[in-house]
Amino acid sequence: MFFPIADTPNPPGRPYVTWGLMAVNIAVYMLISLPASSGKVNLNDPFLWEYLRVLGLHGQVTAREVYQHVSAYDLLVFKYGFRPADFSPVALITSLFLHGGFMHLAGNMLFLFIFGDNVESRLGRFRYFITYLGCGIIATLFFSLFAAGSQVPLIGASGAIFGVLGCYFLWFPRNRVRCFIFLFPFIMTSIYLSARLVLGFYLVIDNLLPFVFTANSGSGIAHGAHIGGFIGGLGIAWSADRYYLFFNRKRQPSTKQNRELSSLRRICPAVQAGELERAAECYLGISTRDQRQQVDAADVMAVGEHLLSRGRFKEALSVFRRFIAERPADKKIDEAYMGAGKVMMTNPRYATSAYHYFLSAHDLAGSEETAAEAKAYLRRIEELRRESGE
Repeated sequence: MFFPIADTPNPPGRPYVTWGLMAVNIAVYMLISLPASSGKVNLNDPFLWEYLRVLGLHGQVTAREVYQHVSAYDLLVFKYGFRPADFSPVALITSLFLHGGFMHLAGNMLFLFIFGDNVESRLGRFRYFITYLGCGIIATLFFSLFAAGSQVPLIGASGAIFGVLGCYFLWFPRNRVRCFIFLFPFIMTSIYLSARLVLGFYLVIDNLLPFVFTANSGSGIAHGAHIGGFIGGLGIAWSADRYYLFFNRKRQPSTKQNRELSSLRRICPAVQAGELERAAECYLGISTRDQRQQVDAADVMAVGEHLLSRGRFKEALSVFRRFIAERPADKKIDEAYMGAGKVMMTNPRYATSAYHYFLSAHDLAGSEETAAEAKAYLRRIEELRRESGE
């Protein structure tokens, strides 16, 4: 068997939403689910009789029998887990934070910890949080399509996390995942594998095939929810890319706007004349996105490269990052990623972030030269990691 233990590269910054979601899931398990699993059922709880009815019990049931076979955790899951036959909007959310045991929780949190930070960095904290919940809801509803009359509660964050994996699968094809291989006593080691290979394995082998061929095996694993969450994540990532492309085209200035803001084009002659310092100061003085988008992409790249060559790393990084954020569909986007990676390479502490930028530059390369340059930097970072023993 094998399972992931880390991925590379990782984005700069701290994934606070991912950590927060992990903290909430762990807290719910430790403070609510775990105590309830050993707690006695409340005979006055109105859900108890509904629970017994759903189980199909008829006639009189003694308190002793209830105490012996029903725990407070059973009622907790029955009340807050999602039951397809008894639709509850509240349970669509609460079910995402309940887990059936420690291993269930640990597996989900491991995947969220490994893959969540890149997706959070790509989406931003608020959109990432909404995407997480949205994928969880999509996963639950997808599962319900194949179990419409079921009263068995569905619980767990797996559907939401598989939605995160769907986003990761589409957005980070060049990332690698460190996997621990355990075939005792013959093999116990870790290797790096393609992220798409790892995620594809878990989707197809661990979920799609069991879903198709062992749908009624009663394994207790909601394969349908995992598949639904992954499809939801893919759909959200694809739609987000299409939206940004459409938005960028929509924001392109008209000919009339170009004439009205033609003074900003004076940066171009300054670049051509070799007066890059003045051009850089002019560009850095622009305060609005609309005005920055009036500047030719080639001029922006020239400004960024000039700042980089002068050791003004913070300002150079700002130029490249803004270009990436504001012009995701521009033909020069690969050069912007390259520039940002070069800036990060000036500080050994940020080699991982540089690796991430160079991967993007390679994926989006518009020429063989750019792709080759990005590969050269990637190999250099790998060599540095080997030399440092990482």
